[in-house]
Amino acid sequence: MKRLAETKLKLKTTVVAVFIANEENSAITGVGVDALVKAGLLDKLKGGPLFWIDTADKQPCIGTGGMIPWKLHVTGKLFHSGLAHKAINALELGMEALKEIQLRFYKDFPPHPNEQVYGFATPSTMKPTQWSYPGGGINQIPGECTVSGDVRLTPFYNVKDLMMKLQEYVDYINENIGKLDTRGPVSKYILHDENIRGSLTLTFDEAMAGVACDLDSRGFHVLCKATEEAVGHVKPYSITGSLPLIRELKDEGFDVQTAGYGLMATYHAKNEYCLLSDMCQGYLVFASIIAQLED
Repeated sequence: MKRLAETKLKLKTTVVAVFIANEENSAITGVGVDALVKAGLLDKLKGGPLFWIDTADKQPCIGTGGMIPWKLHVTGKLFHSGLAHKAINALELGMEALKEIQLRFYKDFPPHPNEQVYGFATPSTMKPTQWSYPGGGINQIPGECTVSGDVRLTPFYNVKDLMMKLQEYVDYINENIGKLDTRGPVSKYILHDENIRGSLTLTFDEAMAGVACDLDSRGFHVLCKATEEAVGHVKPYSITGSLPLIRELKDEGFDVQTAGYGLMATYHAKNEYCLLSDMCQGYLVFASIIAQLED
């Protein structure tokens, strides 16, 4: 942008740079690209391609995953570990319930045929990433715990459908809690004498949809040609990592294409870094894109 301003080139196209501004701190709202979209200030740019520069490894990233964070709160009954028959072990219930949920998820959301077309490294996944409980002695069977994790959903599935399905799984398990596998001869999830049942509660944090870029658009073709010229080869790829806003932008009518010139190997590393040589190639890519769009 600086060189365009310095050289005062007369272009047929308009080149606009928009800063994301708050991606790494979503607590700050009302700034950056999301605020501009909400205010309609980017609407005039729908006539040309939109290049979202926030991926890595110098190649076009043509697909991203949705990210659906979830929490599964498990309620059992706390009791002394020497009297296990009087407890409902929330940890065991959580393990078995999660196993059932995952089995159902992978049956309902199997690898999609388009994932091969887009070169996704993985299909959709649903897994725990955190586990917590209130604490207590080693001789106490815990009466509650919370399992948290996320679903990474390829863009060929609908996020709302996924969330409804997960809730259906949990509702079914709650209704049939006594049918879950147990862990040993006195492990149970219903205490009939006390009329106590174990239970699950599912909640979600803010979800994000993935995107499949348009592989027939002008934006994609000029990005591929520019990458081949500057880098020496072009190999588009897809991952189930997630990017904010780009699905919404695509749904709004933008020709969204994504690329980036950092290193995927150092994503969120303690000392995250990039190579100046890669950034120089990125400069050449965009010089080529601008030149191609003049034709």
